[in-house]
Amino acid sequence: MAKIFAKNLSKKNVMSSDGSILGALYNVVIDIRTGELINLVVKPDMSVDRNMYRAEGNYMLIPFGAVRAIKDVMVVDKTEALKR
Repeated sequence: MAKIFAKNLSKKNVMSSDGSILGALYNVVIDIRTGELINLVVKPDMSVDRNMYRAEGNYMLIPFGAVRAIKDVMVVDKTEALKR
């Protein structure tokens, strides 16, 4: 994946691979030892069933490994993003 500045990700919409909007990117979780991105912290859209996803407070946690594309929106693989 190409290099992208964090400020360009701020408030970017997050969409699942089936085309539904999950919400807006709120923050990211990073492993400070390795610099690896762990999770996207997403403020969920009102239409999303948050029980299907891992959550922390009012936010959903989407594993960064589920990200498939970052352009105008962030596209995540729905099967990878669902709670396990």
